[in-house]
Amino acid sequence: MFLHPISWPNGKKCAASVTFDIDADSLVRVGRPKDAELRLQPISMGRYGPTVAVPRILETYRRLELTQTFFMPGWVMEQYPDTVEAILKDGHEIGHHSWAHEDPMEHSDEVEAELFGRALDTHIKMTGRKPRGYRAPVYSITPAIVNRLIEHDFLYDSSMMADDLPYDVVTPNGSLIEVPPHWGTDDWPPFAHMGELDYIMPVRGPSDGIKAFIEEFDAMYEAGGFWMPVLHPFLTGRLARWRELERHLERIVEQGDVWLTSMESIAEHAKSTGSRLRKENLDTGSAPATPPTP
Repeated sequence: MFLHPISWPNGKKCAASVTFDIDADSLVRVGRPKDAELRLQPISMGRYGPTVAVPRILETYRRLELTQTFFMPGWVMEQYPDTVEAILKDGHEIGHHSWAHEDPMEHSDEVEAELFGRALDTHIKMTGRKPRGYRAPVYSITPAIVNRLIEHDFLYDSSMMADDLPYDVVTPNGSLIEVPPHWGTDDWPPFAHMGELDYIMPVRGPSDGIKAFIEEFDAMYEAGGFWMPVLHPFLTGRLARWRELERHLERIVEQGDVWLTSMESIAEHAKSTGSRLRKENLDTGSAPATPPTP
Protein backbone atom coordinates (compact mmCIF):
# COMPACT_ATOMS: atom_id res chain seq x y z
CA MET A 1 0.00 0.00 0.00
CA PHE A 2 2.89 2.35 0.82
CA LEU A 3 6.32 2.35 -0.83
CA HIS A 4 7.96 3.34 2.45
CA PRO A 5 5.70 2.19 5.30
CA ILE A 6 6.33 3.37 8.84
CA SER A 7 5.91 1.13 11.88
CA TRP A 8 4.25 3.00 14.72
CA PRO A 9 5.22 2.74 18.41
CA ASN A 10 3.87 0.08 20.75
CA GLY A 11 2.29 -1.91 17.95
CA LYS A 12 -0.23 0.79 17.06
CA LYS A 13 -2.01 0.15 13.77
CA CYS A 14 -1.80 3.73 12.50
CA ALA A 15 -0.93 7.24 13.65
CA ALA A 16 -2.91 10.48 13.73
CA SER A 17 -2.51 14.11 14.69
CA VAL A 18 -5.33 16.64 14.76
CA THR A 19 -3.93 20.05 13.84
CA PHE A 20 -5.56 23.47 14.15
CA ASP A 21 -4.35 26.64 12.45
CA ILE A 22 -5.46 29.53 14.68
CA ASP A 23 -5.44 32.35 12.13
CA ALA A 24 -8.14 34.38 13.94
CA ASP A 25 -8.74 37.81 12.39
CA SER A 26 -5.31 37.99 10.75
CA LEU A 27 -6.91 36.67 7.54
CA VAL A 28 -9.11 39.69 6.88
CA ARG A 29 -6.54 42.16 8.23
CA VAL A 30 -3.98 40.94 5.70
CA GLY A 31 -6.51 40.39 2.93
CA ARG A 32 -8.21 43.79 3.29
CA PRO A 33 -5.65 46.03 5.02
CA LYS A 34 -7.19 49.35 3.94
CA ASP A 35 -10.53 48.88 5.68
CA ALA A 36 -10.32 45.72 7.77
CA GLU A 37 -11.37 47.56 10.93
CA LEU A 38 -14.71 48.40 9.30
CA ARG A 39 -15.43 44.78 8.38
CA LEU A 40 -16.84 43.63 11.69
CA GLN A 41 -18.48 40.45 10.38
CA PRO A 42 -15.24 38.72 9.23
CA ILE A 43 -13.27 40.23 12.12
CA SER A 44 -15.74 38.76 14.62
CA MET A 45 -15.84 35.43 12.77
CA GLY A 46 -12.07 35.18 13.04
CA ARG A 47 -12.10 36.12 16.72
CA TYR A 48 -14.55 33.30 17.40
CA GLY A 49 -11.63 30.89 16.88
CA PRO A 50 -9.38 31.75 19.83
CA THR A 51 -12.10 33.09 22.14
CA VAL A 52 -14.88 30.48 21.78
CA ALA A 53 -13.75 27.49 19.72
CA VAL A 54 -10.31 26.87 21.23
CA PRO A 55 -11.66 26.52 24.81
CA ARG A 56 -14.22 24.02 23.45
CA ILE A 57 -11.50 22.05 21.66
CA LEU A 58 -9.22 22.06 24.70
CA GLU A 59 -12.05 20.77 26.88
CA THR A 60 -12.45 17.77 24.55
CA TYR A 61 -8.72 17.12 24.55
CA ARG A 62 -8.63 17.16 28.35
CA ARG A 63 -11.54 14.74 28.55
CA LEU A 64 -9.95 12.35 26.04
CA GLU A 65 -6.44 12.90 27.48
CA LEU A 66 -4.98 14.01 24.14
CA THR A 67 -1.91 16.10 23.40
CA GLN A 68 -2.13 17.76 19.98
CA THR A 69 -0.68 20.56 17.84
CA PHE A 70 -1.80 24.11 17.08
CA PHE A 71 -0.17 26.45 14.56
CA MET A 72 -0.36 30.17 15.29
CA PRO A 73 0.92 33.28 13.49
CA GLY A 74 3.09 35.41 15.75
CA TRP A 75 0.70 38.36 15.50
CA VAL A 76 -2.18 36.15 16.64
CA MET A 77 -0.14 34.92 19.59
CA GLU A 78 0.49 38.50 20.70
CA GLN A 79 -3.17 39.49 20.28
CA TYR A 80 -4.49 36.43 22.13
CA PRO A 81 -2.03 35.66 24.95
CA ASP A 82 -4.69 33.89 27.03
CA THR A 83 -5.16 31.40 24.18
CA VAL A 84 -1.43 30.72 24.08
CA GLU A 85 -1.35 30.24 27.84
CA ALA A 86 -4.30 27.84 27.80
CA ILE A 87 -2.77 25.71 25.04
CA LEU A 88 0.59 25.52 26.77
CA LYS A 89 -0.98 24.85 30.17
CA ASP A 90 -2.52 21.66 28.78
CA GLY A 91 0.80 20.52 27.30
CA HIS A 92 0.01 21.03 23.61
CA GLU A 93 2.45 22.07 20.91
CA ILE A 94 2.38 25.45 19.13
CA GLY A 95 4.02 25.57 15.70
CA HIS A 96 5.25 28.52 13.61
CA HIS A 97 2.66 29.79 11.11
CA SER A 98 4.15 33.05 9.79
CA TRP A 99 3.86 36.51 11.36
CA ALA A 100 0.29 37.45 10.33
CA HIS A 101 -0.66 34.80 7.74
CA GLU A 102 0.95 36.67 4.87
CA ASP A 103 1.38 34.63 1.68
CA PRO A 104 5.18 34.31 1.11
CA MET A 105 4.55 34.44 -2.64
CA GLU A 106 3.19 37.99 -2.34
CA HIS A 107 6.41 39.66 -1.18
CA SER A 108 10.20 39.35 -1.46
CA ASP A 109 12.20 36.84 0.54
CA GLU A 110 13.90 39.73 2.32
CA VAL A 111 10.51 40.74 3.67
CA GLU A 112 9.69 37.11 4.47
CA ALA A 113 12.95 36.74 6.41
CA GLU A 114 12.03 39.70 8.63
CA LEU A 115 8.48 38.44 9.21
CA PHE A 116 9.70 34.90 9.93
CA GLY A 117 12.22 36.19 12.45
CA ARG A 118 9.66 38.44 14.12
CA ALA A 119 7.31 35.48 14.60
CA LEU A 120 10.17 33.30 15.83
CA ASP A 121 11.06 35.88 18.48
CA THR A 122 7.42 35.93 19.60
CA HIS A 123 7.37 32.16 19.96
CA ILE A 124 10.50 32.18 22.08
CA LYS A 125 9.20 35.04 24.24
CA MET A 126 5.77 33.50 24.83
CA THR A 127 6.52 29.77 24.94
CA GLY A 128 10.07 29.75 26.28
CA ARG A 129 11.51 27.79 23.37
CA LYS A 130 11.88 27.70 19.60
CA PRO A 131 9.03 25.99 17.76
CA ARG A 132 9.88 22.58 16.32
CA GLY A 133 7.47 22.74 13.39
CA TYR A 134 6.28 25.10 10.68
CA ARG A 135 3.29 25.33 8.36
CA ALA A 136 3.22 27.97 5.62
CA PRO A 137 0.11 30.10 5.10
CA VAL A 138 -1.99 28.40 2.39
CA TYR A 139 0.91 25.89 2.16
CA SER A 140 2.95 28.47 0.19
CA ILE A 141 6.40 27.30 1.20
CA THR A 142 9.42 28.35 -0.89
CA PRO A 143 12.96 26.95 -1.24
CA ALA A 144 14.27 29.90 0.79
CA ILE A 145 11.86 29.12 3.63
CA VAL A 146 13.03 25.50 3.64
CA ASN A 147 16.60 26.76 3.99
CA ARG A 148 15.49 29.06 6.79
CA LEU A 149 13.83 26.21 8.67
CA ILE A 150 17.02 24.14 8.44
CA GLU A 151 19.12 27.13 9.46
CA HIS A 152 17.01 27.53 12.62
CA ASP A 153 17.04 23.80 13.46
CA PHE A 154 13.36 23.11 12.87
CA LEU A 155 12.48 19.44 13.14
CA TYR A 156 9.65 19.40 10.62
CA ASP A 157 7.55 21.25 8.08
CA SER A 158 3.89 20.59 7.20
CA SER A 159 3.34 22.37 3.88
CA MET A 160 4.48 20.03 1.09
CA MET A 161 2.50 17.15 -0.34
CA ALA A 162 4.84 14.60 -1.96
CA ASP A 163 3.67 11.55 0.02
CA ASP A 164 0.93 10.10 2.21
CA LEU A 165 3.38 9.54 5.09
CA PRO A 166 6.08 11.64 6.72
CA TYR A 167 9.27 11.76 4.66
CA ASP A 168 12.74 13.28 4.75
CA VAL A 169 13.35 16.44 2.69
CA VAL A 170 17.04 16.47 1.78
CA THR A 171 18.62 19.71 0.55
CA PRO A 172 22.21 20.92 -0.06
CA ASN A 173 21.97 22.73 3.29
CA GLY A 174 20.60 19.91 5.41
CA SER A 175 17.32 18.11 5.90
CA LEU A 176 14.07 18.17 7.82
CA ILE A 177 11.03 15.94 8.20
CA GLU A 178 7.98 16.72 6.07
CA VAL A 179 4.65 15.82 7.68
CA PRO A 180 2.49 16.23 4.58
CA PRO A 181 -0.96 17.81 4.49
CA HIS A 182 -3.35 17.68 1.56
CA TRP A 183 -6.50 19.53 0.61
CA GLY A 184 -8.69 16.46 1.14
CA THR A 185 -8.21 16.76 4.90
CA ASP A 186 -8.39 20.57 5.09
CA ASP A 187 -11.62 22.11 6.40
CA TRP A 188 -11.40 25.22 4.23
CA PRO A 189 -13.08 23.65 1.14
CA PRO A 190 -16.19 22.28 2.92
CA PHE A 191 -16.73 24.99 5.54
CA ALA A 192 -15.16 28.34 4.55
CA HIS A 193 -17.24 31.14 3.06
CA MET A 194 -15.50 34.52 3.10
CA GLY A 195 -16.33 37.10 0.45
CA GLU A 196 -13.64 39.44 1.79
CA LEU A 197 -11.05 36.92 0.57
CA ASP A 198 -12.96 36.24 -2.68
CA TYR A 199 -13.79 32.74 -1.46
CA ILE A 200 -17.51 32.10 -1.85
CA MET A 201 -18.46 28.42 -1.91
CA PRO A 202 -21.49 26.41 -0.81
CA VAL A 203 -21.08 25.53 2.87
CA ARG A 204 -21.59 21.84 3.57
CA GLY A 205 -23.53 20.54 6.54
CA PRO A 206 -21.58 19.39 9.62
CA SER A 207 -21.93 15.64 9.08
CA ASP A 208 -21.40 15.94 5.33
CA GLY A 209 -18.26 18.02 5.71
CA ILE A 210 -16.75 15.86 8.45
CA LYS A 211 -17.60 12.69 6.53
CA ALA A 212 -14.72 13.35 4.13
CA PHE A 213 -12.25 13.45 7.03
CA ILE A 214 -13.60 10.18 8.40
CA GLU A 215 -13.29 8.48 5.01
CA GLU A 216 -9.67 9.65 4.84
CA PHE A 217 -9.06 8.25 8.32
CA ASP A 218 -10.64 4.90 7.45
CA ALA A 219 -8.33 4.48 4.45
CA MET A 220 -5.25 5.36 6.49
CA TYR A 221 -6.31 3.08 9.32
CA GLU A 222 -6.73 0.10 7.00
CA ALA A 223 -3.33 0.74 5.41
CA GLY A 224 -1.46 1.48 8.65
CA GLY A 225 -0.79 5.05 7.60
CA PHE A 226 -1.02 8.54 9.05
CA TRP A 227 -4.10 10.79 9.31
CA MET A 228 -3.75 14.53 9.82
CA PRO A 229 -6.72 16.87 9.40
CA VAL A 230 -5.82 20.54 8.92
CA LEU A 231 -8.52 22.48 10.73
CA HIS A 232 -9.35 26.04 11.75
CA PRO A 233 -11.13 26.82 15.04
CA PHE A 234 -13.49 29.37 13.48
CA LEU A 235 -14.62 26.69 11.00
CA THR A 236 -14.52 23.20 12.54
CA GLY A 237 -14.67 24.62 16.07
CA ARG A 238 -18.30 25.61 15.54
CA LEU A 239 -20.55 23.59 17.84
CA ALA A 240 -22.26 21.19 15.41
CA ARG A 241 -19.11 20.56 13.36
CA TRP A 242 -16.98 19.95 16.40
CA ARG A 243 -19.60 17.62 17.82
CA GLU A 244 -19.30 15.48 14.69
CA LEU A 245 -15.52 15.35 14.82
CA GLU A 246 -15.49 14.90 18.58
CA ARG A 247 -17.58 11.74 18.22
CA HIS A 248 -15.06 10.42 15.70
CA LEU A 249 -12.17 11.18 18.07
CA GLU A 250 -14.02 9.34 20.84
CA ARG A 251 -14.25 6.26 18.63
CA ILE A 252 -10.55 6.46 17.78
CA VAL A 253 -9.59 6.68 21.44
CA GLU A 254 -11.89 3.80 22.35
CA GLN A 255 -10.29 1.58 19.69
CA GLY A 256 -6.97 1.88 21.48
CA ASP A 257 -4.83 0.99 18.46
CA VAL A 258 -4.26 4.46 17.01
CA TRP A 259 -1.28 6.57 18.08
CA LEU A 260 -3.02 9.95 18.42
CA THR A 261 -0.30 12.43 19.30
CA SER A 262 1.36 15.76 18.52
CA MET A 263 3.12 16.60 15.27
CA GLU A 264 6.41 16.91 17.11
CA SER A 265 6.10 13.32 18.33
CA ILE A 266 5.16 12.11 14.84
CA ALA A 267 8.15 13.87 13.31
CA GLU A 268 10.54 12.63 16.01
CA HIS A 269 9.40 9.07 15.41
CA ALA A 270 9.71 9.42 11.63
CA LYS A 271 13.23 10.78 12.02
CA SER A 272 14.16 7.87 14.28
CA THR A 273 13.40 5.37 11.50
CA GLY A 274 16.54 6.56 9.70
CA SER A 275 17.34 4.99 6.34
CA ARG A 276 13.89 3.37 6.08
CA LEU A 277 12.27 6.79 5.68
CA ARG A 278 11.61 7.99 2.15
CA LYS A 279 14.07 10.65 0.93
CA GLU A 280 12.89 13.54 -1.23
CA ASN A 281 15.75 15.54 -2.73
CA LEU A 282 15.01 19.24 -3.02
CA ASP A 283 17.39 21.71 -4.67
CA THR A 284 17.06 24.83 -2.56
CA GLY A 285 20.40 26.29 -3.63
CA SER A 286 23.46 26.76 -1.50
CA ALA A 287 22.93 30.41 -0.57
CA PRO A 288 21.84 31.13 3.01
CA ALA A 289 18.13 31.67 3.49
CA THR A 290 18.71 35.14 4.92
CA PRO A 291 20.85 37.46 2.74
CA PRO A 292 24.02 38.59 4.54
CA THR A 293 24.08 42.12 5.90
CA PRO A 294 26.30 44.40 3.74
